[in-house]
Amino acid sequence: MRELLTWLQLPGDLRWLDAGCGTGALSSVILERAAPRRVVGIDPAGGFVAYARAHQLDERAIFVTADARALPFPAKAFDAAVAGLMLNFIPQPSIAVQEMARVTRPDGVVAVYVWDYAGEMQMMHHFWDVATALDPDIAQLDEGRRFPLCQPEPLSALFRFAGLRSVDVQAIDVPTHFQDFDDYWLPFLGGQGSAPSYVATLGEEQRARLRERLRTSLPIAPDGSIDLIARAWAVRGMR
Repeated sequence: MRELLTWLQLPGDLRWLDAGCGTGALSSVILERAAPRRVVGIDPAGGFVAYARAHQLDERAIFVTADARALPFPAKAFDAAVAGLMLNFIPQPSIAVQEMARVTRPDGVVAVYVWDYAGEMQMMHHFWDVATALDPDIAQLDEGRRFPLCQPEPLSALFRFAGLRSVDVQAIDVPTHFQDFDDYWLPFLGGQGSAPSYVATLGEEQRARLRERLRTSLPIAPDGSIDLIARAWAVRGMR
């Protein structure tokens, strides 16, 4: 996420760790914008690591299959350790942050960002508001309830618990533009995550009712477009 790097304002020629790198998206942004000496991406999913290796050919990048809770690196191996959209999905996130701190040198930076599911992740917020109004029994599927970590106070506490100092939290708002309602609705039909999985369980009539209720609840402009905000909470601390 470019906004994260802009906020961090770190110099070039640093050694970066991208914990939970997935397909390598954040690693690629670091390579493009941060002039790093080295970027090491780790992820427990071998398929993601293979994809990142195949699609990111920059010689400064290395991708390794590993668990963020047991990083296979010595202490102080990196100048900056970052994680994008990973922390709320990993069991025992406090251990992952402690590991990121361990492998970061003194005065180095640890930073993560997560979606604000309980607040201004508006695409999801609108969906779950309507879905739970139609079926209150599914309230526990809402990421806003499932991921209480994704708020400023728990994130700050997590970093302080890991021994990090000068902890700061920043909201990063990303505009999300949909050409029309179908453009908004399409990701719920075949993607991964709680919402698409729930939609896949619905019968045709239930799905149509959800779709139409959503259509009437969204702020649709006269030209049919929909403009929402996707907010992430970013937290950083110094080793």
